[in-house]
Amino acid sequence: MIIRSDEAADLATSSGTMRLHVFRPALAGRYPGILLFSEIYQVTAPIRRLAAVVAGHGYLVGVPEIYHEYEPAGTVLPYDQAGTDRGNSLKFTKPVAAYDEDARVGFDFLASHPQSSGQLGSAGVCLGGHLAYRAALDPRVAAAACFYATDIHSGSLGAGGHSGSLGAGGHSGSLGAGRRDGSLSRMDELRAETLFVWGRQDPHVPFAGRERIRARLEEVGASYEWHEVNAAHAFLRDEGPRYDPALFSEATGWMLSLFQRRLGGVLPETMTAKTAPGETAPAKTAPG
Repeated sequence: MIIRSDEAADLATSSGTMRLHVFRPALAGRYPGILLFSEIYQVTAPIRRLAAVVAGHGYLVGVPEIYHEYEPAGTVLPYDQAGTDRGNSLKFTKPVAAYDEDARVGFDFLASHPQSSGQLGSAGVCLGGHLAYRAALDPRVAAAACFYATDIHSGSLGAGGHSGSLGAGGHSGSLGAGRRDGSLSRMDELRAETLFVWGRQDPHVPFAGRERIRARLEEVGASYEWHEVNAAHAFLRDEGPRYDPALFSEATGWMLSLFQRRLGGVLPETMTAKTAPGETAPAKTAPG
């Protein structure tokens, strides 16, 4: 499916304007909305390519700039030590309530978009995996795909949330004692079907941390799918030495299967008039 990837919306939040990058099918129709959360580097080229993959399967995808309060609109942090340090610093600086508000605002936009079917889901990688999980606590969300989500096990997301030492690469790898972000304790609110994918060689979410998350899912009777693969952290990022193309295909397939099952299939409108390149045919209203 051909997509549009050149659009963005500047959305008002209580902590400032948040830019949301929009990826959508070029064919007129109604599509489920997916809020896709990035890793700590914001909307990088790999994140844009991941968003394009999802949109190309028939989804309206919004990717928020997660650090909009602290960086100018359009800022992309580099995949180097300086970018990593900045991204991790902001991850612990931003209040958890601000992350949650960003998700609500993003979903409001997707739900009201002219191409929205009204069905909503979330997805994310690394920090974004945690944010996708928290976003799925919104009762409007029917499905969430969380890839190597950091800090759920340690409760260390956001301002005041970090406790214990940072693991390799600057992420919180310890189980911590604070658990102040409330992500685990709020799991009984989860109604969405949720996909969790982990790399067994990922030092940022150790075995004990994964076990803590899964035990809590079982405790609350969550509807979830769980995969642990032989991979390092960030194996979906198609830049750098940890990228695993075969696992990318397999893992994104699990996500797309979940979205198809819980959010509905592709619902393009029949093209009744020839359109110029870059344009879409007018959407039609379905009977009833």
